[in-house]
Amino acid sequence: MFVGEYNHSLDSKGRLIIPSRFREALGDTFMVTKGLDGCLSIYDMEGWKNLESKLQALPLTNANARKFTRFMLGGAIECEVDKQGRILIPANLREFAHLTKDVALVGVGGRIEIWDKETWVQVSAYDDMEEIAENMEGLGI
Repeated sequence: MFVGEYNHSLDSKGRLIIPSRFREALGDTFMVTKGLDGCLSIYDMEGWKNLESKLQALPLTNANARKFTRFMLGGAIECEVDKQGRILIPANLREFAHLTKDVALVGVGGRIEIWDKETWVQVSAYDDMEEIAENMEGLGI
């Protein structure tokens, strides 16, 4: 399970250091793809295969299922960490998540999210957490 928040910077070539705690859990290769809410998502290979299976099981006749599958699979790339603990994030994924320099890597259970730092500050303000917490009861929390 991925937990915690780490702040790093992209270098001029679009490379990002993956924190050692995350690297250990991710293994040698893992997947990076577009995430919801404007971030990128990193999945270890087991988590990715589970997600991929669920996406492939969606009905081809459902337009939203086709769009969501394209969104998740179309932008995905397999990554390996280099000797310095970095991955190269392709330009199209950096553009999607508006990644320029400062980023936040956030462990959220089965995946890691990569956020533009300024966007993360806004998203993680949690001004309405009391109201959200009240609604979690209906989801079993």
